[in-house]
Amino acid sequence: MSSLAMSSPVEQQIVLHQFTPRHSVQARAMLGWSREDFARESGVDAVTLQRFESHGEVNDETRLTLAFRLEAEGLVFFPGFAPGWGMSVRGRATTTEPAAKGIISRFMDSTAASMDPTTPQPKGA
Repeated sequence: MSSLAMSSPVEQQIVLHQFTPRHSVQARAMLGWSREDFARESGVDAVTLQRFESHGEVNDETRLTLAFRLEAEGLVFFPGFAPGWGMSVRGRATTTEPAAKGIISRFMDSTAASMDPTTPQPKGA
């Protein structure tokens, strides 16, 4: 969700509970944004942003604005955890290379390769 105007009151309460000052600092670091960059991107005064990140009081609308701006960049927030990248992150490079084989796939390949198709197998094998 990236818009305060499009969010429901329930969604807003969830965001207010989940988004912390520490998240703000960590998210800025992940994006490579200075405090001034984030203030400009969010439209929140840099002094107000500094107050929030220093665990000072700011109004709920300011907290929502900050959280939704970071969510628009693809970040997600959960209490007690550092911010993470959401499932559909715009602007992030995607790879077309196949994933490395896991242990089960490697085992199955080695088992299949070790079986000689000319060797008689027991019924049902």
